[in-house]
This record gives sequence, C-alpha cells and structure tokens, in this order.
Amino acid sequence: MLKGLRVGRITVIFGKRILAVHVACVGALVGVAACGGSSPTSPSGGGGGGSVVVKSTGSVAAVGATITIGANSAVSPSPVTIAVGQSVTFVNSDSRSHDMESDPHPAHTSCPSIANVGLLQPGQSKTTFGFGNSGSCGYHDHNDSGNTALMGRIVVQ
Repeated sequence: MLKGLRVGRITVIFGKRILAVHVACVGALVGVAACGGSSPTSPSGGGGGGSVVVKSTGSVAAVGATITIGANSAVSPSPVTIAVGQSVTFVNSDSRSHDMESDPHPAHTSCPSIANVGLLQPGQSKTTFGFGNSGSCGYHDHNDSGNTALMGRIVVQ
C-alpha cells in the first residue's frame, strides 16, 4: 500500500523504492557537506578557511605603509608593519594591472580591508580600509595567485 503526503498542490507518494532513493540521496548530500571537499589554496600561507583574521574599520585611515608593485612585477617592501587602525597604500608601478586581494585564495576573507584595493591599473594607487585589530594579513595578486613575487604580508600591531 502506498502512502501519500499532500504539500500544497503537490502530493508526494511514498513507496519502498522512492523512500530508499530519497534516503540514499539525503545521506550522500550530508556526507558531501560533512567532508567539505577541498579547501582553497592560500598563496601567502594564511590558511584555507574563510574566517576573518583582522577586521576592517570600513573606511580609509591614516596611511601607515606604502607597498609598491615594481616594474619587475614584485611587491616591495614585504612584510610591512602598521598600527591598529591604520591603512596601507598600494602603488602599481608595473606596466600591467594587478588585482590585489587578501588571502586565502580564492575566498579573500582573512583581511577584508584589502578588498578596498582590488584592481590596480598601471600607474594607479589605492588605499586599504583601516585594519581594526592586531594580526597578520597575507595578500596576493588574484589573477597571478601562484606568483610568489606578488605575495606579501601586512602585520598589524
């Protein structure tokens, strides 16, 4: 005997086979969610998770350091050290654009202040939002995430 459940205008009929398939599908989905799959890579060694390490103040503050992307497509200096509440200016002196983002790649979640920089065209400068607490922020060029010359670290004390 088949049993049915009416939900709005849809009637779901439960038979032994349908119920077994439903249980198997739900079990598979729970297993995938629990395992989580592979984690994103982290160019500057900042972990693969999605948690915030250093919070953003939400606005540009006094600049505590300047990082330049040179004509050699490398960041300098790295690391830089700033005080809590300060911002960092990125200057692109290279002949190509760079998309500077927080670690980990591709989530960019460790230090949301860096997201204010984003895409830098050649000759352009942009400033991060202030860094709201102490910690260490890795960053990289999103479009060249394996290039260690375009990875660096901002230490907030």
